[in-house]
This record gives sequence, structure tokens and C-alpha cells, in this order.
Amino acid sequence: MKKIRVIVVDDSALVRSLVSEIINREKDMECVGTANDPLIARELIRELDPDVITLDIEMPKMDGIDFLGRLMRLRPMPVVMISTLTERGAEVTMRALELGAIDFVAKPRLGLVDGINELAGQIVDKVRVAASAHIRRLPSAGPVTSDESSAKPQRLSSTLIGRVSTEKMICIGASTGGTEAIKEVLTQLPADAPGVVITQHMPPGFTTSFAARLNNLCQITVQEAVNGGRILPGHAYIAPGGKQFSVSRSGANYLCVVEDGELVNRHRPSVEVLFKSVSKVVGRNAYGIMLTGMGADGAKAMKEMKDAGSYNYVQDEASCIVFGMPREAILCGAADEVLSLTAIAPALLKRLSGSTDRYRV
Repeated sequence: MKKIRVIVVDDSALVRSLVSEIINREKDMECVGTANDPLIARELIRELDPDVITLDIEMPKMDGIDFLGRLMRLRPMPVVMISTLTERGAEVTMRALELGAIDFVAKPRLGLVDGINELAGQIVDKVRVAASAHIRRLPSAGPVTSDESSAKPQRLSSTLIGRVSTEKMICIGASTGGTEAIKEVLTQLPADAPGVVITQHMPPGFTTSFAARLNNLCQITVQEAVNGGRILPGHAYIAPGGKQFSVSRSGANYLCVVEDGELVNRHRPSVEVLFKSVSKVVGRNAYGIMLTGMGADGAKAMKEMKDAGSYNYVQDEASCIVFGMPREAILCGAADEVLSLTAIAPALLKRLSGSTDRYRV
């Protein structure tokens, strides 16, 4: 069996040692090299040609984000970020995912040895997924500037008015690769789109930055879901990391339900929890969207949504970073349409408007 070859890049000798040991314990992977800064890492990558690298964000000589941007333009390869669980760390991690990192692991600030060892399962799972992920190359012109990325787009003309946008609900599930896929969908929605509920697999401390980044890019308002909050047209609600998110109804209003809850399919938040509640509460007024991600979380509940009358879109394999969740949704009969990522929002808007001539994006 060919082993997954990994290079560990981190300025901490302790972290390099711990992560290397975790990787080398697995039968299907090996750490072939370590580097304490990106310049050394660059030479090791040329020499050793690894399958995956794990990359720290804050390092000497060149920070991880600058290095990642150059790497994804010149030699795209699977990268798993090692992120610090801080507000600044969360913001930078969102930037790393935007630049093409496959996933991230949030290392603790205190109790590093025990903390890293507790994350061993996550680290090896994410390295395995990264090794088989579809990699995208950054444009040679480089990433957009902070001014460009924070500017809200111009408002589009509105046609989803009145009962259409208040009765309907758009429901999105995603995991690995999902932050950029969700951005692709949400940035195409007009300001008066139906309410959107989203579960993206993400740990506590990171969804606040994720919602804030999307809110700066979208015409709709994007925020973390709050327990008991109304689900309004023109708004998107993201499951807080470490919480289960579902929907309920009170009279004519849809409401967010955010609670601790048990792990479902090894996840909290879980797409299964959200989609199952949507099948019961929203029924035929729901539109389901399953985006890139590993595993099968949400596939069965998406079929329940379809059985209850929802119309469901599933991302196709060619445009997925990881085809696991979409594949499972297709196999269990949950999909009405299987589309490329860029085609999902236009197809949804066409269906909402009822006519290609009445809706212009």
C-alpha cells in the first residue's frame, strides 16, 4: 500500500514532533520531513514531493498565509492548516481556506501536548481527505486585496417579493471545502432572497469569523444563528461551531433552534439535524442544497426533505473538493438536480422566480 507522504511545517519544535508522531503511528501515512519555516519547507517540497503538507499560520521569515498563496499559484497541493484558536487565528484561517487550503485543525493555546494528542483523530482524518481532494490553482494575478474582498456587491433588481420569499427557505449543508462553496452560492443571492439556514462542519470559535466574512461579501445579511431568532428573508443563518442547529415554527414564523445536543454522525453541528428539522417544519417550501464534504452527514435527512416535498440541488463531483456528502445524497435518492457549483444558485433563482425571463442575475 502506498503511504500518504506528509511534510509538517511549524515553527514549534514540540508541535512538529507531536504531529509527526501522530502521522507515523498510522499504517497508511508517514511524515517524510519537517520544516520550521516556509523557506525550508519550499526546498523540502521540491526535494521530497509530498502528497500533503500541514502548515502553521504564524511563522518566521514568511507567514503561512503568504506561503500558502504562493504555493497555490505555483505548485498547488493539498494543505491542512494548523490554526490557533483565537479570534485572529479564526480570521486568518478563513483566509487560508479562501486561498485553497483543504481544511484546518485548531490547536489549543494551553496544554499543547495533551491538546494535540486529543486532536490526533482529526489530524489523520483530515490528512487522508486532503490526499484525495480535488485541488484548485489560484490565478497567477494573486488573491484579491482586502479592500476588494470587503466591498459589498451592488444590489440586484428584486423580483422575489411578498409571499415567495417569506414562505420559502433555502437549506445548505457542507463540510470539507464548504466555506468557499457556500460563498459561491450566497454571493449570487439577491437581497430579498428567502431565508437561508446553513450547517457547515466547523469547530467553536471559527463560525463568527466565517459569518462576518460572508456578510461583507453578500447582498443578504449573514450571521451566526441565535436560539429563538426569527428566520427572515434576505438573511442567512450559520450554525455556531460546537452547537446543533435546527428550525422550528411559531405561527407564521420560522425560528432558529440552537442547543448543545449530542454528536450526530460524529458532528456538532450536524447537517442531519438541520435537514431533518426542515423536512418536518418547512416541507414543500424548502430548497435543499448539499455541497462538498467528506462522509455522509445529512444525506438521509435530505431524502426525508425530498419525501416531504422539498426540491434539492446536489453539487457534482467535478466541482467538489470532496465528493463524499454529495455522493451519498445522490445514492440515497435525495437529489432532484446534480449541478456544478456555479450553476446551483442560478438554477435555484430560476425556480424561485418561475421564469428565466422574469429573473435576471
